[in-house]
Amino acid sequence: MEPQPPPAAAEHTTNAEPSRGSGHAEPSRGSGHAESSRGSGRAESSQGSGRAESSQGSGRAESSQGSGHAGHAESLRGSERAEHAGHAGHAQSPQTPQITPSPQGPQGPESPQGPESPQGPKSPHGPESPQSPEGSGVGRRKVLAYLVAAPTLTVAVRVGADAWAPEAAAATPEATALPDVLPDLGDVLILAAAPTAHLLTLELGEDGTARFGLPRAEVGQGLTTAVAMLIADELDLPLDRIKVRLDDARPELLFNQLTGSSNSIRALHRPVRAAAAAARARLIATAARRWGTDAADLTTREGAVHAPDGRTLDYGALAARAAAPRTTEAPEVTLKPAGEQRVVGRPTGRIDARAIVTGRQEYALDLDVPGAKPAMVRRPPTVNGTVAKVHNAAAVRGMAGVLDVVEIATGVAVVAETFGQALAGKDALRVDWGPGTVDELSHEDIKARLRKTVPDFLPPLLVRHIDAEYDFAPVSHAPLETNSAVADVRDDRATVWTAAQSPIAARAAVAKAIGLPPSRVDFHVVQAGGSFGRRLFYDAAIEAAQVSKAAGRPVRLMWSRVDDMRHGRMRPPTHHKLRVTHTRGGTPLSLQHRTASVEIDAGHGIGDALTAGLTELPAAGETFAQTMFRLSMRSPYDLGATAQTLTELPLKLHTGSWRSVYSGTARAAEEMFLDEVAEQLGADPVEFRRTRLRTAAQRAVLDAATRDWGRELPAGCAQGVGFHEEYKSRVAYLVELDARDPKEPRVTRAVIAVDVGRAVNPRGVEAQMLGGLTDGIATALRAGLHFDKGLPLEGSYSQFHYARQKDSPPDVTVHVIDSDAEPGGVGELGVPAAVAAVGNAYARATGTRVRSFPILFDVDFEPFPR
Repeated sequence: MEPQPPPAAAEHTTNAEPSRGSGHAEPSRGSGHAESSRGSGRAESSQGSGRAESSQGSGRAESSQGSGHAGHAESLRGSERAEHAGHAGHAQSPQTPQITPSPQGPQGPESPQGPESPQGPKSPHGPESPQSPEGSGVGRRKVLAYLVAAPTLTVAVRVGADAWAPEAAAATPEATALPDVLPDLGDVLILAAAPTAHLLTLELGEDGTARFGLPRAEVGQGLTTAVAMLIADELDLPLDRIKVRLDDARPELLFNQLTGSSNSIRALHRPVRAAAAAARARLIATAARRWGTDAADLTTREGAVHAPDGRTLDYGALAARAAAPRTTEAPEVTLKPAGEQRVVGRPTGRIDARAIVTGRQEYALDLDVPGAKPAMVRRPPTVNGTVAKVHNAAAVRGMAGVLDVVEIATGVAVVAETFGQALAGKDALRVDWGPGTVDELSHEDIKARLRKTVPDFLPPLLVRHIDAEYDFAPVSHAPLETNSAVADVRDDRATVWTAAQSPIAARAAVAKAIGLPPSRVDFHVVQAGGSFGRRLFYDAAIEAAQVSKAAGRPVRLMWSRVDDMRHGRMRPPTHHKLRVTHTRGGTPLSLQHRTASVEIDAGHGIGDALTAGLTELPAAGETFAQTMFRLSMRSPYDLGATAQTLTELPLKLHTGSWRSVYSGTARAAEEMFLDEVAEQLGADPVEFRRTRLRTAAQRAVLDAATRDWGRELPAGCAQGVGFHEEYKSRVAYLVELDARDPKEPRVTRAVIAVDVGRAVNPRGVEAQMLGGLTDGIATALRAGLHFDKGLPLEGSYSQFHYARQKDSPPDVTVHVIDSDAEPGGVGELGVPAAVAAVGNAYARATGTRVRSFPILFDVDFEPFPR
């Protein structure tokens, strides 16, 4: 059944130039640095080195939140347990839960997934579904709070998985089910994280400041701001009194410390709010006892509890008393309905913006780690090459400022007093190299192999058909901050500081690389200067640890820009074969899409999380990549029987998840193909989409973006449109492109409409859509990597032709459609539709359908030496 249209579509609208993306929930691709063409509205966090804060500080109110069935007992410090009896479906006893004082606060058990670990509800449509108003839909049956420690107030909160991820909580359908009834990838990762959500902590100190340990990475997408806004609303505390720090690697979190698949806000939305609401309830109860009044008569605002007679108590004055185990009744926790939220839903500047633009924001290489010396690595001339022999190590050690030369698995490192001296030393090295894994391959070779990886379509019987093929080149992540890490390895212990989207897996990999047990490695997560999926990989952390161990000193290791592009991760090249069959009258009967991709490296923790979140694979015999593809890819259109498949080409390149992963090329190809189908069937591309979109919410977004579709433009200029839905969100892009000179096309205008459910920070959503537009312009028109004999030729921003400020349209409007639905994913949403809109506009402006992207892909530079 088609959902009802969204409530009156109030919109947040902005006019801005495109950036490469900061904002709401994590994409895999936002930049933490302020950049001219890639980052407006950059943000600010009050995070330090990422050390987890002790829960022993006196007078702090700390709220720790969890998910799962409310009646499951939770283990705290082994034998010390605070239990709430009764299953969520049973009537709740008015008795207070057991109170167990603990001087150190709650700590996770050795393995949070015990036999009673919650597995999620059986159906996504039970009476507890969050589709009901939040204020009434979350009460004692969903959110149960209890005191577990003193002097720090620790309110452990359990929120049933069905309360905040109902679709993800559903049992996995059988392999024969239609693809669009499967959970999406974000749903699966949210379920995998749910059993340890109770280990998140919110602390309130005597200074009235709330501090939250964020188990996700801030890579420029504005996540710290969005989380602070959630806390501010539920706690009734000013935003400037909330500090969000990045958690260290915490293995007890299992799959709850992975940043990717646009699921951070989706996963944290209710747990964070419940923790803040529980802390607020405890503060009100404490004030009521102190004044001898009924808690129901008290209100909170601006970080204080207020009585009807005018008396007030600041949260800081209540923190110590609220932490003491005095009460005999656990306050009921109810989340605010959308109508009572005063911070969430309002466009808000990022809390770390000032630090970034003034240079106070600390990234890995900014950290003051005593004795840490600069280090750089000389790398092989082909991907995955090896060190055979170093001829002049002694001579390089004698160069000015050079402290050591050491061999590691990926090359030869030089440690020096300055980065300039380390760079000079590595350039002076004379090394014989062993072969790499793709030494004989160049760009056209890889492209030809991909085309042969999937078979051509056979001629159909009795029906008409339309076919098309598309190729996409590999693309560098190219974050402004190159790969870097700081490491201090001693005989029996190691400490690492770096930006990481998967810090638990990174910590384990570092430990293995230097021969220490993971328990002897402290892994501190630092804010990143961009990622777009790059920080899912932790090669810099491994190298820094290996160099530190070999050199016997702490080091700060930095990749050069050339190395970052040539030896870093990339979106794999892909080939797409598409077919639509239709009747003589033009009614579509089927869509077939066969994707061939160089195999993507997913050895960063997502594979394990996917396995944990799925009770069974969607189809027997599928590889991990095919399962991930199936959970990511689905058509929003009714085109008849739809089949979308992935086949991987086993080449050992440095591939990785690039913003939008599979959708960035596969859904972009489908959207460009849809224009071709509409043209051949004699239909308008927008109307053709509109009549085949499945829901009113989808059509509302398309309509909002295309209100002036078809307006008259000069010859050689044209409009193009693209639509995409993923992670419970949907977006449409309309662009206008000037291709009067086909070799110098320019996007001159863009209109974007997006529905992400409840937009925590509409300004952040706008920034993410602008970032998606910039990525779409870049990768559709000019940005890509050329392979030549086993190595990308591009080695700098001057050679990797990412969009510049001059490529940004001067006229951009973003409509954020207001909704009370649960927040959807944002960070990766925009790219597929933006790529398609640019490609479709170029085709309409020039009359030429392009089959290979980027469109303008010449080697117009002199490559750096290998």
